[in-house]
Amino acid sequence: MSGTDWKSYADQLQILKDRGLLVGDDVRALIDLERIGYYCLSGYWYPFRQLKAQPVGLSFRQDDFIAGSKFEGAVALYVFDKNLRLLALDALERIERAIRVDVAHLLGAHDCFAQHNPALFHGNFAKRQFAKGRNAGKTEHDVWLERYAILLLQNRKQPFVAHNLSKHNKLPIWVAIEILDFGALSRLFAGMQFNDKQAIAAKYGLASGQELEQWLRSLNLIRNVAAHHSRMWNMNVLELSPVPQYDAHWQLLNNARPFMYFCIIQKLMLQIVPTSSWGGRFKALVGAFPEPGNKAVSGQEFGLVAGWEQWQLWA
Repeated sequence: MSGTDWKSYADQLQILKDRGLLVGDDVRALIDLERIGYYCLSGYWYPFRQLKAQPVGLSFRQDDFIAGSKFEGAVALYVFDKNLRLLALDALERIERAIRVDVAHLLGAHDCFAQHNPALFHGNFAKRQFAKGRNAGKTEHDVWLERYAILLLQNRKQPFVAHNLSKHNKLPIWVAIEILDFGALSRLFAGMQFNDKQAIAAKYGLASGQELEQWLRSLNLIRNVAAHHSRMWNMNVLELSPVPQYDAHWQLLNNARPFMYFCIIQKLMLQIVPTSSWGGRFKALVGAFPEPGNKAVSGQEFGLVAGWEQWQLWA
């Protein structure tokens, strides 16, 4: 189906059948096409399409499907991915909440209105100016404050924001932290002074504030993918964190695949909510990965490595 040719749901289903996708229940499949959408589901049946090798060693996906590929298999993969996104959001909400408190509490001890005080941030963030581009002459702190001003405008009618603005004409840091999105929060953390970042990182068993800084950037990407209902299970992670070198298990991980970032989430969750069932729920979900009979997809595309369930991290 071309991107510009409108087709009825029945026509869409017939196209898939003509290309070799097996359909066990036409009525159910039509409901799924109407409920989820052909274009969305196409990302989940894409791995089921046949590969055609090229002379130069490259390959591309053909329209026809690998023998034994099923429509229901693509839908099962979509449902798995949806549940994976929900799990990610559940944990990231708790991680984000904990980092908010840490940043606001530490900066607030220095200055009630810390977000406006460049002296509380490191020089690259608060003093070094961009030499060119649309931010020429500005510091990263200036650019961050512009984003903060937008968030403040968007939230100005919130009672807690309106109250503090009327009282102080600006927000104390422990109030301001509540209107930041994950991206603004991670950038604020990145701008903090070395010792302050180290102090927060140490709470989570990390030796380096720089490591936590990069983790927050990567987790912000994971959160955005989850929040925008994008395909996650086999995504290429573009905001890479270095592979942690804690032990031989961690060193097996691929930092371009999502599983490594779920390991990072689990490590942080064990510090924030040690009694949480999140890790168990993740193991149960991944243990029920809908691997099809024709082996067209596997958990390795998520980044899983053999025996991961027995690691101390997931025990």
